[in-house]
Amino acid sequence: MSALIDALQHWARVQPHAAAWEGAAHTLDFAAAAQQVAAWQEKLLPLRGRGIALALDNSPAWAVCDLAALAAQVPVVPLPGFFSAQQLGHVLADSGVEAVVTDRPQAFAAFGTGAPIVALGEVAGEPLWAVPLQPTAPPLPAGVAKVTYTSGTTGTPKGVLLRREALEAVARSLVWAAGVDAQDRHLAVLPLAVLLENVSGLYAPLLAGMTTALWPLADVGLRGAAEVDAAQLWQALQRARPGTVVLTPQLLAALVAQVEQRGLPTQALHFVAVGGAKVPLRLLERAQAAGLPVFEGYGLSESASVVAVNRPGAARLGSVGQPLPHAQVRVAADGELWVRGAVCAGYLRQAAPALDAGFWPTGDIGTFDEDGFLFLTGRKKDIYITAFGRNVAPEWVEGELTQVPGIVQAAMFGEGRARNAAVLHTSLDDAALAKALAAVNAQLPDYARVHAWVRAQAPFSIANGQLTPNGRLRRPQIQQAYAAQLAQAWSDDEGAL
Repeated sequence: MSALIDALQHWARVQPHAAAWEGAAHTLDFAAAAQQVAAWQEKLLPLRGRGIALALDNSPAWAVCDLAALAAQVPVVPLPGFFSAQQLGHVLADSGVEAVVTDRPQAFAAFGTGAPIVALGEVAGEPLWAVPLQPTAPPLPAGVAKVTYTSGTTGTPKGVLLRREALEAVARSLVWAAGVDAQDRHLAVLPLAVLLENVSGLYAPLLAGMTTALWPLADVGLRGAAEVDAAQLWQALQRARPGTVVLTPQLLAALVAQVEQRGLPTQALHFVAVGGAKVPLRLLERAQAAGLPVFEGYGLSESASVVAVNRPGAARLGSVGQPLPHAQVRVAADGELWVRGAVCAGYLRQAAPALDAGFWPTGDIGTFDEDGFLFLTGRKKDIYITAFGRNVAPEWVEGELTQVPGIVQAAMFGEGRARNAAVLHTSLDDAALAKALAAVNAQLPDYARVHAWVRAQAPFSIANGQLTPNGRLRRPQIQQAYAAQLAQAWSDDEGAL
């Protein structure tokens, strides 16, 4: 039996009238939540063989469908709202699921078989439909509870195969790390289709018996994957009064700016987790100065989300915290982080990887300090070799650059070059920028210094293809967009320091 389903049934007995999931217009208490999950478990059982794709806005309906599928052993493929039509088509074809369960059936009709769309009924006042598909791919592997598709830094999403036990192990660790109990509240700000919020904002609160506010994304200020209404985010936190929330670095930056102007939205906040991409140290310092209890963490889809996180009583600024109880992390000879505990079963339609004693190679480069706090320095695949044969981890330098007030984003390049060049999104004029870069360079070894720079014409974003949905740089796209300017910077000394 699933620990999550056990927890739902436990809280339905212990606190049946406490709110489990608050929607925009309807709330399910734990008793009603357990009843709804049991009813939908029966509806989903016929789909056990191939699974479903889940395409819903944040709502109690998402929670019911997700947990009902877990109880029925029906694999779930979440469909993020920010995926393009091409990406959605790939996911549906690659996963081989039998239907899309959705609150907007017409958006998926084009992917269907043409058979009638099936009305499934309502959850917390929200009508749901199933859009039938004609799967051509083989069924999903046995024992897989969820397939989360990650677009990564290239483009075509690949399916990460996750077992129920892995998801529950991470959720248990997060309850421990955040120090939450049944008196706490959580506000889901990220889409539940994103694994980080699915585990941190649905599974962990359920284990703890918490109330989770599952409002439509527009109600918390999100507009797609790239835009946020910072004032509305602040107001949502004020209304929901959560103790915990999970943010990306971009959302944290938006919230910090609001808090600096308007003060804290609620005194209830005690654990603001931030992850998905490296958080600039300057932003963490601003958040702390503004009174936000921010704790940076680290994880990856292949490890069922969170691997390490700072926590009350065990936090170190600039680190991503210590590994969670379920996880073991070791540093390979080349600096790559290898993780064991709650690892995935591989990628869909790919051969299962051969792991060394169960450790998954993350592709991230990092180190531990003497107290066991983990510090990230970059991505292994992003490391480039200069013309002098020196290895440079650009994320390390970019992190130093974005600590400078006025340098918002940075992307550094230098493969096979004698000099490093950076594309900078900055509000500084040339003179101020040159002074700032000189100060940063003084703290760096000569091989890692910024020797030339190019001013970005627009912020790196998801919309222009230069950021992934979780905020990582898409380096090939940035380098291609500024190829002419970089070539000029490398060919003369006009941008050199």
